[in-house]
Amino acid sequence: MPVPTISWVNGNVKIIDQTKLPHKLKYMTCRDVKTLWKAIKNLSVRGAPALGVSAAFGVLLGIKPFKGNNVKIFIKHVHKTCDYIGTSRPTAVNLFNALDQMRAVLSRHSGRSVAELRKQLKKEAMSIYQQDRKVCRRMGDFGARLIKANSRIMTVCNAGALATADYGTALGVMYSAKKRKKKFKVYACETRPLLQGARLTTWELLRAKIDTTLICDNMAASLMKQRKIDAIFAGADRIAANGDAANKIGTYNLAVLAKYHKIPFYIVAPRSTFDMGIRSGKQIPIEQRGKEEVTSFGGRPTAPKDVKVYNPAFDVTDSKLITAIVTEEGIIRPPFSANIKKKFLPLRKS
Repeated sequence: MPVPTISWVNGNVKIIDQTKLPHKLKYMTCRDVKTLWKAIKNLSVRGAPALGVSAAFGVLLGIKPFKGNNVKIFIKHVHKTCDYIGTSRPTAVNLFNALDQMRAVLSRHSGRSVAELRKQLKKEAMSIYQQDRKVCRRMGDFGARLIKANSRIMTVCNAGALATADYGTALGVMYSAKKRKKKFKVYACETRPLLQGARLTTWELLRAKIDTTLICDNMAASLMKQRKIDAIFAGADRIAANGDAANKIGTYNLAVLAKYHKIPFYIVAPRSTFDMGIRSGKQIPIEQRGKEEVTSFGGRPTAPKDVKVYNPAFDVTDSKLITAIVTEEGIIRPPFSANIKKKFLPLRKS
């Protein structure tokens, strides 16, 4: 069973502080929404599905201090809380989808008392949490079919249990394959500049006793040229209606290399990561992060302090570079624009 990344305990949010890994497994308790906002912003909790759960739990934290029984004022307070949480990180659509689900509770239960609205909001947040756990297992089961015996797999960033409420997305596929007793090995890209692959993915996979080798990001092409990679699995933070997928910076590099070397490139993500409101990846907002992430390492400077820095947290992989997208509803293959609609639009109307 994967280590629990996030949970609701005694009216507070308990998370693994991922900035301490791999050296220390430390949990932190967020007792108010500002603390959780900082945890999201500082990457103590990260990963698109986990951010969705965090957003839902954040609303519960935000309404804790509300006093009184005035429904209109309470509803305004909930919307204000959702808006505040939405400023934490811009790219992961799961966060915004979860906030929309929490807002929808207010509409479905209009005319109810503050006490009843609190109850329904908590019910919705717990549903988002439980749903993510089920979705992880289903994605893992579908994706495991793509892993052949003795495969050599590459992955980037961390798309495992630390990024969700359970199995993970891309790593969830590997956990399911291991459960089926398939033999394979994993090459984990370090994922500069914050080393989520080195710090988090290798930590997870070694705990699961999966054969894992860490590589620097710039070693990927060399391995592919030597025909030592059979497939690449990556997660996603937002997927456009045409299948373009935003993921941690460096994912696009791997997709281009995979296309050249004729290696299957798979994205693994839940339905909540799809943004059907945007036509292509050109419309996906890309988070820009601080220069210190690039100019220092472990608190020590690695570049001149006055150098200019370009530090996008994500890049977008064009759908034409993606072999298939693994979801909890099955595996979607090209043409993505048509097949994504077939897979999801009927479900959204139900």
